[in-house]
Amino acid sequence: MKEWYIGCDLGGTNLRAALVNVTNGSVRQAISTPTLSREGPNAVIQRMIDLFHRVIKESGIPLDEIGGIGIGVPGTVDMERGVVLFLPNLPTTWPNIPLAEYIQKGTTLPTVILNDVRAITFGEWRFGAGQGVDTMACFAIGTGIGGGLVINRQLHLGFGGTAGELGHITVDVNGPRCGCGNYGCVEVFASGPAIAAMGIKAVVQGWTTQIGTLVDYDLNRITPEVIARAARNGDAIAREIFEIAGGYIGTAVANVVVAINPQRVVIAGGVAQAGDLLLEPIRRTLHKRVFVAPKERVEIVPSTLGNNAGVIGAALWAHHYHTRS
Repeated sequence: MKEWYIGCDLGGTNLRAALVNVTNGSVRQAISTPTLSREGPNAVIQRMIDLFHRVIKESGIPLDEIGGIGIGVPGTVDMERGVVLFLPNLPTTWPNIPLAEYIQKGTTLPTVILNDVRAITFGEWRFGAGQGVDTMACFAIGTGIGGGLVINRQLHLGFGGTAGELGHITVDVNGPRCGCGNYGCVEVFASGPAIAAMGIKAVVQGWTTQIGTLVDYDLNRITPEVIARAARNGDAIAREIFEIAGGYIGTAVANVVVAINPQRVVIAGGVAQAGDLLLEPIRRTLHKRVFVAPKERVEIVPSTLGNNAGVIGAALWAHHYHTRS
């Protein structure tokens, strides 16, 4: 069995790739390069091919010892055909791009694709915060909110890999419109931009908060990280913003808990770096809202693989896909 697979995270800003040992999750030769997505799919795909060749060359691992390539894609894909269907945050949205075929031609390595947060979920379950449980859910909180599910030790994919879109659980039936077309999704209330918007509103309305001071009142510089810094400094408004966001995420988590009873819920993504500022209101909301499932047995934990979660999960999925019976 080949132990080394390439994992790649196709991001709107950066491409990140590495060789991953699928038996122990170790990562070798992780390299990141700008996506430059404005140049269009063809240019980005060629950049990915060049990146994979560079990873292979610098790792020193012979090509014939590498089992394949897995790519985590930030959008909707046809996993069986290896075709990208819709990438909402990349120019042109990449409709019907046969990504796996192009990469395989450019590298000679068998290639598979899956949603990027499903890849994070798979990586965290095998070698990260989800190790040792049969059923887990993952919420990745960043520019949007992505999700993934492992049920009975299987990555749950549904039709075409579309299962697990936990960021689009409705938490307010009268809420504002979401980018997905629905109204009141948790992503609308608790994504990175939603948290930043609450901070901007607080500053514009003249509330007593450190948030504006920390960025010299440049509203464009207000981010969840800035708000978290203010909260850790004892800023009541900043702490309240994370209470609100965590409450909405906790409501979505409660819905998942009553549906599938996960033993663990992993909170990943850049916003999760706020730590207990976000995790504690999630936990409190879960306990407040769940009555028909053993909520005390559900762990809410931060991810542990960091930036490597996506590449590890994508590589693991490539190995799983090519060795399944």
